[in-house]
Amino acid sequence: MNKIYSRIESIVGNVIAVEAQDIAYGELAQVNTRYGASLAETIRLDGKMVYLQVFSGSRGISTGDEVRFLGHPMQVSFSDDLMGRIFDGAGEPRDGGPDLTENLITIAGPAVNPYQRIIPREMIRTGIPMIDVFNTLVKSQKLPIFSVSGEPYNPLLARIAMQAEVDLIILGGMGLKYDDYLFFKDTLEQGGSLSKTIMFVHTAADPIVECLMVPDISLAIAERFALKGKNVLVLLSDMTNFADALKEIAITQEQVPSNRGYPGDLYSQLAARYEKAVDFSDAGSITILAVTTMPGDDVTHPIPDNTGYITEGQFYLRDGHIEPFGSLSRLKQLVNAKTREDHRSIMDAMIKLFAAYRDTLEKKSMGFQMSAWDRKLLKYGELFEQRIMDLSVNIPLEKALDLCWETLAECFEPRETGLRSDLIQKFWIGKK
Repeated sequence: MNKIYSRIESIVGNVIAVEAQDIAYGELAQVNTRYGASLAETIRLDGKMVYLQVFSGSRGISTGDEVRFLGHPMQVSFSDDLMGRIFDGAGEPRDGGPDLTENLITIAGPAVNPYQRIIPREMIRTGIPMIDVFNTLVKSQKLPIFSVSGEPYNPLLARIAMQAEVDLIILGGMGLKYDDYLFFKDTLEQGGSLSKTIMFVHTAADPIVECLMVPDISLAIAERFALKGKNVLVLLSDMTNFADALKEIAITQEQVPSNRGYPGDLYSQLAARYEKAVDFSDAGSITILAVTTMPGDDVTHPIPDNTGYITEGQFYLRDGHIEPFGSLSRLKQLVNAKTREDHRSIMDAMIKLFAAYRDTLEKKSMGFQMSAWDRKLLKYGELFEQRIMDLSVNIPLEKALDLCWETLAECFEPRETGLRSDLIQKFWIGKK
């Protein structure tokens, strides 16, 4: 039976307080005003006081309005009819399509029992050499893209959505500008990938509580599809907006702030989402790739700092490129040996020579005379940036590896690369 209360004790920002009993954390309520009904979520329990975040804001709500608790947490419809659809952070259609109300499932459940998990062992091909060759994305991996505002992280996510070899893409947008939302929609539609994509989009103009629900809705749907045998890639942008939403609500609740004003449970809040990544032993998988914009390009900021303890590596997106140094996929060694025999060796050799190129650039900028070896490195570095680092490059892994060999052959003698002689005999492009 629904619990109904006709007195609101306080209204602070978009949070209302009601004296009630037997209410669960996360339980939904309906606030009935003379202007209509608004949905609210229980975000804090303090004795008999229940605090609720109103989705549409507290404007128009008075202390005498009715609050009716619904007896269940946030739910979302799950079916194959979700494919190709776009919803807001509350699961309501944003694309003008029909409402989906059947087969409701609860969001924000616990992470999968480790007994049901298997060790990651399969590569996800993206067609992007800086990922496929140097920082391979693995099924069930959780990876952040560390970046700053202004970098093309949303175009990068859109490319991955179109090119990744998975069964289903779930795109969760948090605090997106409307132009970014339209960009995702138009790009996926034109690329023919919208039919295998489900989008949950919270824009900067939408209620802040919906920003918090986007990862939970996205991951709840992903888990159900994974249990049906689908390999699902969840793309989230931007987890900094998610953390800022947590911070705003914590301030409203007058919680004791932690580092830079963020709530003390920031790590747990982030981990509860990232740990949904899983490869089921007898079903599909969930892989998570999430943008985290670093305020002030500061990797020690609480959001990227906490994220780094949870995830299995990171991609650094700087100056329009995935930075070779600092980017890391900790699970790549589990699949590199299964791709092609030269994969690990060519990756190590290319990065070693590129590091030497960066040192040579520094010497050149300081006015040092360039040796013959330095000139080789300068030529190599320019080719590497054009052919491999450029995010517009779109080639399969095998062609990317061949392109690496071709680039080495244009710049160096075989003995100068440090590669094993048996690999040089088999793969060197040019005179051996």
